[in-house]
Amino acid sequence: MIVNVGGRTDIVNYYSEWLMNRIKEGYAYSRNPLFQNNVSQISLKPENVDFLMFCSKNYKPILKYMKEINETYRIICHYTITAYGKDVEPNVPSIDDSIDTLIKLSKIVGKEKVLWRYDPILLTKHYIIQKHIETFRYMAEKISPYVQRCIFSFVEMYKKLEYNMPEIIPFTSEDKILIVRELGKIAKENHLYIQTCGTDENYEKYGIHLSGCTTTEILEKANHVKYKNIKAKGMRKGCHCIPSRDIGAYDTCLNGCKYCYANKRPDLAQENAKLHDKHSPLLIGNVNKTDKITTAKQNSFIKEFSINKEEQIRLI
Repeated sequence: MIVNVGGRTDIVNYYSEWLMNRIKEGYAYSRNPLFQNNVSQISLKPENVDFLMFCSKNYKPILKYMKEINETYRIICHYTITAYGKDVEPNVPSIDDSIDTLIKLSKIVGKEKVLWRYDPILLTKHYIIQKHIETFRYMAEKISPYVQRCIFSFVEMYKKLEYNMPEIIPFTSEDKILIVRELGKIAKENHLYIQTCGTDENYEKYGIHLSGCTTTEILEKANHVKYKNIKAKGMRKGCHCIPSRDIGAYDTCLNGCKYCYANKRPDLAQENAKLHDKHSPLLIGNVNKTDKITTAKQNSFIKEFSINKEEQIRLI
């Protein structure tokens, strides 16, 4: 089973001590977002985890633990670095600080385990197409030697974005083509594999690969294991990812990103974060008397724990 460390909130940035306590204890509890009294116990023992999948906008707080984690688990690290400043991502480090941390992370775990996410791409009067192209080029030149690939997506207009970020300018088809054409060109110049995420739109002729962010191809390349033929079960239309189990909680991320899908409101995340107990098996709060705790099924997706040289060459 793939354990997701970052789908619902930025655990790496804000709750890394809790995560290390959970790893030490060998399990974590995950509360069902829809049925709050239903709690799953997820084993974090290495033999029960196919992969730890990290996703964060700041790996600095966990860097000191990454060597140990990398030696204990098979891992993949999604690192989101975008063109936006404090007006859109209030509590996210600057571009240059983020790039510096990414390079340090890559040197610890290896470039094959680091994925650069440049998403979501959105437009405002300030973040125009040309700014995206210029910023992406600046980042790609610095990041490309240290990552497996780059993943990007266009912003999905969730209903709450109408309230949280009304300044977003909707994309036209021409806008998207202009952006993908330039991103594909920049990626090629920097020998950077680039792909989409969360869409069925095909931009292959611009050098953009159609894929998901959690696929057997990505995971096999990261740790040289062979996966079973697993059917993608995306969370939304256009998602090509294989299943994972998340140990985080919605409405708890303190990055404050205006486009965030995981927080209803930034103030709600601040309130929930006050309930965090780094010693609790739950990310937020503690177990209640009315909670029903069940042990999660953790069947392995791995077919082989090593692959031959020909297969390794194919994945490079």
